[in-house]
Amino acid sequence: MRKVLIANRGEIAIRVARACRDADLTSIAVYAEPDLDGLHVTMADEAYALGGRTAADSYLDIAKILKVAAQAGADAVHPGYGFLAENADFAQAVLDAGLTWIGPPPAAIRALGDKVSARHIAMAAGAPLAPGTPGPVSGATDVIEFARRHGLPVAIKAAYGGGGRGLKVAHTLGEISHQYESAVREAVETQCLADSHGIVVVVSTRDCSLQRRHQKLVEEAPAPFLSPEQIEVLYESSKSILREAGYVGAGTCEFLIGQDGTVSFLEVNTRLQVEHPVTEEVTGLDLVREMFRIADGEPLGYPDPQPRAHSIEFRINAEDPGRNFLPAPGKITRWQPPSGPGVRLDAGYREGMTVPRAFDSLIAKLIVTGSDRNQALQRARRALGEFDLAGMPTVLGFHRAVTADPAFTSEPFSVHTRWIETEFEGHIEPFTGEANGDHPDPAARERITVEVGGKRLEVVLPPGFLVMGDAGDTSGTAAATGRLAGRTPQRSAPRARRTAAGAGGDTLTSPMQGTIVKLVANEGDRVSAGDTIVVLEAMKMEQPLAAHKDGTVTGLMVTVGQSVSSGEAICQISD
Repeated sequence: MRKVLIANRGEIAIRVARACRDADLTSIAVYAEPDLDGLHVTMADEAYALGGRTAADSYLDIAKILKVAAQAGADAVHPGYGFLAENADFAQAVLDAGLTWIGPPPAAIRALGDKVSARHIAMAAGAPLAPGTPGPVSGATDVIEFARRHGLPVAIKAAYGGGGRGLKVAHTLGEISHQYESAVREAVETQCLADSHGIVVVVSTRDCSLQRRHQKLVEEAPAPFLSPEQIEVLYESSKSILREAGYVGAGTCEFLIGQDGTVSFLEVNTRLQVEHPVTEEVTGLDLVREMFRIADGEPLGYPDPQPRAHSIEFRINAEDPGRNFLPAPGKITRWQPPSGPGVRLDAGYREGMTVPRAFDSLIAKLIVTGSDRNQALQRARRALGEFDLAGMPTVLGFHRAVTADPAFTSEPFSVHTRWIETEFEGHIEPFTGEANGDHPDPAARERITVEVGGKRLEVVLPPGFLVMGDAGDTSGTAAATGRLAGRTPQRSAPRARRTAAGAGGDTLTSPMQGTIVKLVANEGDRVSAGDTIVVLEAMKMEQPLAAHKDGTVTGLMVTVGQSVSSGEAICQISD
């Protein structure tokens, strides 16, 4: 294994590229059109264009990725997380192409990716399980009958669904039908490694209880406040499940901890996790390098590592916590990250870059480590206070509030998977900043990007070396590349951010670009302020769009599957 294609983007692609450099391997980046100047593209040794402006026609296009792998002479593929990382067909296609797949076997991905099959494997392995159906349910009625027998709440998990997107929790019988259609106290997981020689180790536990809409915001390692008996159950169950599945590679077993301390298996994520850095910080292991070693057939050669510190990760997302964590992409106009003892930053962007609407909202991950949880929290408050990021709303304000909240800082803490939605009292004002504008690069020399045979190359030229032709001129080098000019290309300033949903009059408008995934209200329905009208999916997150006033729904203008732009009218709510 000498040349690794990274089938991903953003901070995880950068993370893998750095591991390649440490291991003296050549890294190959791929990129969609919005990522032409992405940080992962410039960090890799080579970069190739996939074309396309969306995930579907770029990072999810197996044929395109394998074509680039052949063109670049890659001999291995690392999927990162998300996109095709848990796609068994992609893993098999990589192997069929004669390349090394840096991940678990396709059969293990299939078996554990199906939540019902994973539950059967866990049962065979003797892992602790909450009461559950033995197979897929046929409808909401089955779930209601199950809840009447076993009690509430119930978790409804899509048979194939990751990243929290397929998980819905119903707390009353009346919620089940709605949650089924859109298909606990504490979320704990184990980071595991398994080699091809039958050895499985648990590298660390992690707590992921601070979530919004079942997607994680804060994670820490090791998971605090667990009893020795709970830790033993987590370790032994994780190893048994992965052995039963014939697993090889890095994987994460997820569990729920009930109010009475009961441990219940939830699922296995057959990939590297977003939160893997906290495990690295408390053990000293480089998990990506370990994935390389496993893919090369090497034995792990060590037992379960003992944690030597405490580490907390804060996901820095382009979301507005003052507006229910509404995704809000934009251009980073100021970027002054923290530093100092115990601070690590895994970032996918830098100042002047734009977080695009087409992909997820993660900008960076701030990982803060101390000798124990108390020191980690002290350093986290300092680091979050130093972090200066402008140009768009971010969750930094939430993180600053939560690291000062006794519910999170006390021993033991009292946060849980629904704490943000139900108990968090730290009021955060909605983002009111102006739309960000362009900030030309003042550097004397000019960096110009060109593509030659689909391979991305950068050319650095003296200022004024090239002269822009007439606007209508389509001849010559400048027109052929579309990028060459006598100055850094100036883009028109983005339009001011449109009015938030339903902020004026009777019209309910979309607060951002996205896709309508559900119509909750119908034409002629009488609704109250706060009632959900439609559900919008944007930047990989579902966002309920609520009525801004009491009234009757009229002129409903959208359908399921329709793409809407920021400020586009959804309906009228008339008195």
